[in-house]
Amino acid sequence: MQLTDEQQMIQRSLREYLEDEIRPDLPEADEEPLTKAEAIAYQQELGELGIGPGSPDEGFADPMTYTLASEELSRVWPSLNVTLSMSFPVQFAAYAGERTRDALGDKIDEGSCIGCMAVTEPEGGSDTANPNTTAEKDGDEYVINGEKTWVSNAPIADMALVVAHDVEADARDFFIVDKETGGFETRKLDKLGWNASPTGQMFFDDVRVPAENKLMTAVGNMVAEGNGDLADAPMFQTAKPLNAIFSYMRTGMAAMSVGIMQAAMDEALEYAKGREISGEAIAGKQLVQDLLYKIKRDLETSRLLTYHAADLVHRGDEEARLMSSLAKGHACERSVDAASNAMQVFGANGLSTDYPLERFYRDARTMTIPDGTTEIQKLIVGYELTDIPGY
Repeated sequence: MQLTDEQQMIQRSLREYLEDEIRPDLPEADEEPLTKAEAIAYQQELGELGIGPGSPDEGFADPMTYTLASEELSRVWPSLNVTLSMSFPVQFAAYAGERTRDALGDKIDEGSCIGCMAVTEPEGGSDTANPNTTAEKDGDEYVINGEKTWVSNAPIADMALVVAHDVEADARDFFIVDKETGGFETRKLDKLGWNASPTGQMFFDDVRVPAENKLMTAVGNMVAEGNGDLADAPMFQTAKPLNAIFSYMRTGMAAMSVGIMQAAMDEALEYAKGREISGEAIAGKQLVQDLLYKIKRDLETSRLLTYHAADLVHRGDEEARLMSSLAKGHACERSVDAASNAMQVFGANGLSTDYPLERFYRDARTMTIPDGTTEIQKLIVGYELTDIPGY
């Protein structure tokens, strides 16, 4: 797939920034979750490159640019990509009810607003169609009650896009909740990988938000004001809102895995060429070449599938949901294989924290669960192929 001149420029600028400003601080920077101040600083810096919620152009509207950014960021630091990309609900907050706009307006304008997507629940992580969190209409407000878990950015978020059951409509819907006027409590969660990405539980106890904070109302306001880059995207015209959002997110997750695989490939190849046994580089050993072959195979097939999914999402193609889930399932599983094979090239050194392979492996293993486990991706693909639900 041929990238446009603009996409190539963004890719080069981002790669240069990551090599100069981010890589020198690793792995130490990945040892603890980012503070809010650190997340804001990165968000604003990357916004100047046209990436993410700190960008004046929203930074998420073009699926291919979003995919390339996810790949490049994750080649260096997956945790930073998660923190940045999962802040995407911020772009909807500017079009919510007046109370929320007043609370968040300055932060949105200066690129310092941190967002999160609150979907998963303790009682049924993969059952997004039937949330236990409720939103009950009370005059010109909704009252939200419930609990969410494994929410990226929860401990540092200024606002959340919350999936809840609209009691009056008896249907799932989405609500913008800002912490300042709506309020929610959070609790930090620790995890295997993505160590610098803050993750937590969220608790909503009679949280009141304006009726205008329903997502589709905010999207309508966005379009009415002529700022609907994302809302006008074909994917949002051809699919249900959550399916459209997940198609973006899952393509981004696949791209993250491609970035991790590229990092593993680079490290394994350099190490194999430089490591000698009996005066000969281990890169010349047949079984080492077999490992390098497998890493390269998984990397390139995953990249092609991911770019194809991004193109379908960009066009709002009827197969976009299927292919984004296929890409997510395939690339995330293959990233675990690629990281493991790269560790094998390193031998005992692959287990050492002095080398980056153990971090690649932890981050890759984490990829197979968020935004729908690999098993859920298989069921989505199965449903899209047969029109018969397996869940």
